[in-house]
Amino acid sequence: MRFHTRKWIKPEDLNPNHTLFGGRLLEWIDEELALYSIVQLENPRIVTKHMSEINFRSSAKQGDIIEIGIDVVRFGNTSIVLSCQVRNMMTREIIITIDTITMVSLDENGKPKPHGKTEVEFVDNRLKQ
Repeated sequence: MRFHTRKWIKPEDLNPNHTLFGGRLLEWIDEELALYSIVQLENPRIVTKHMSEINFRSSAKQGDIIEIGIDVVRFGNTSIVLSCQVRNMMTREIIITIDTITMVSLDENGKPKPHGKTEVEFVDNRLKQ
């Protein structure tokens, strides 16, 4: 799992139990998945099509730092399927796992668009070409 983003848990991220609000975490995850997919598929028009079961395993509290990790499961014709794990850097506990998330590449009319990608590309490798 490659961890790309860190978030610092602030008061506005908490639920009434004074722990990280799950909806806020899902917002951060969806944004990170979209950004990752945009870079991988080289298309700014990406949508989330599907998320498998979301497994909340632990939480975080104010002041904790969390990391969002993403792995590519597979490339489809118009999609990229990812997995995600979020962990608490302070406690080392896994906060959430999502086994599969399907992100779809769209054309300018909002229709699925083939992307032609078959493997993960790193920005450093693109810059060297």
